[in-house]
Amino acid sequence: MSIELEELKSKICSIEDDLIDLSESIDINKLRSEIEELEFEVQKPGFYDDTEKMQKTLQKIKQDKDKLESYEKLNKRWEDLKVLVSLAIDEGDDSLIDEIKSEYEDIVKELEEQRLSTLLNGEYDSANAILTFHAGAGGTEAQDWVSMLYRMYSRWCEKKGYRIKVLDYLEGDEAGIKSVSIMVEGYNAYGYLKGEMGVHRLVRISPFDASGRRHTSFASLEVMPEIDDKIDIVIRDEDLKIDTYRSSGAGGQHVNKTESAIRITHIPTGIVVACQNERSQRQNREVAMKMLKAKLFEIKEREQLERIEDIKGEQMAIAWGSQIRSYVFMPYTLVKDHRTNYEVGNINAVMDGDIDGFINAYLKSKKSAK
Repeated sequence: MSIELEELKSKICSIEDDLIDLSESIDINKLRSEIEELEFEVQKPGFYDDTEKMQKTLQKIKQDKDKLESYEKLNKRWEDLKVLVSLAIDEGDDSLIDEIKSEYEDIVKELEEQRLSTLLNGEYDSANAILTFHAGAGGTEAQDWVSMLYRMYSRWCEKKGYRIKVLDYLEGDEAGIKSVSIMVEGYNAYGYLKGEMGVHRLVRISPFDASGRRHTSFASLEVMPEIDDKIDIVIRDEDLKIDTYRSSGAGGQHVNKTESAIRITHIPTGIVVACQNERSQRQNREVAMKMLKAKLFEIKEREQLERIEDIKGEQMAIAWGSQIRSYVFMPYTLVKDHRTNYEVGNINAVMDGDIDGFINAYLKSKKSAK
């Protein structure tokens, strides 16, 4: 009898408690009932007359079904693996060890991902996310750092199957990006990315310094949910300063041809938003207004303010002492989150979008704090 197979069987069986906990967190029975109720709504006369309600209901049904199906598939894989390892033990077949190990590791990984998704139960966690990157002081070095962060999050989105839409893009003077705003479209995008908001610090030998000196650069990342149009955010026309300009940067066929880009300044708070990549000035204005509403709402909720008028519009300090995470390329390689103390030595993997460890550590820490 193989000792290794027996150890694997013990590990596989120990997952049962985690699967039960996950089932309770998801509340499988409630989920099934909710799907039945929503599908009953679909059958009612006049359901398709209200387009907005119809889309939300059908989307909710799909999300619930996907969640239920993911759990049931995971549970079935675990049941099948238990049978396989028992069969391998009975027949003394050590040739199945590698296959069993691989499947066990995949199940544990999937279990962790589903467990984390249960933490995303905030009111706007399931929404799309609006990300805005800004370079700190330091000119070209800081602007290059923004382009590196933009690439990192783009790679992460690709791996998650999220769609990215560029809303505004301002190129750096010599290289990199001064600022860029993107919409990340996908279920739970805001829930996963909300903890990434803050200042990110880079330490490296600058490729722009002929003397080969070490530089420290900063960039900020703002994260906001794309909020429902029904959310009551009152913005007075007289409180807005609206400028038009020609688009620039990576924007497609309409860039630099007409003054279709829109920049909106909310005078009471000093908050500025911009959009340049839609097809018309009207569309750019609509998106910019949506960004402004999202930003005002996010600040209002975060600061627990009663009125939009109480928002001061203070800017995030992009400097020493304010960073949430440091990315060190020399004299050693390390990425460390200063809120959770989670750290990774493989900085190249992180810059290629492998940031799930940081996101997961943040979500777990918030749950523990609660």
